[in-house]
Amino acid sequence: QVQLVESGGGLVQPGGSLRLSCAASGMFFRINVMGWYRQAPGKQRETVATITSDGNTNYADSVKGRFTISRDNAKNTVYLHMNSLKSEDTAVYYCHAVAWSIISVSSNVWGQGTQITVSA
Repeated sequence: QVQLVESGGGLVQPGGSLRLSCAASGMFFRINVMGWYRQAPGKQRETVATITSDGNTNYADSVKGRFTISRDNAKNTVYLHMNSLKSEDTAVYYCHAVAWSIISVSSNVWGQGTQITVSA
């Protein structure tokens, strides 16, 4: 069983910055893609950014140039550096990972979510 534990959410003023962290633990052989998703009230969950184990990244158009995803494979941790935050970034942010067992069984794993509120 794999667990993802997120940290770093909170309240920030428009234009401010935050960093989210998500650490994977438990029984797995390797973790392939890791990413961040978000869900605002009344909206569907959307992809924010993803990163593969070899560092290839993808971003939602709405966060390009403002957010940066990175990961530390040795620590099984993914980060999301968020700059120039806007009110429309307010949402619950979820960490996601695709974890593989030693017998090549994959699992989609989600974190518990962390609230980010951008408000003056």
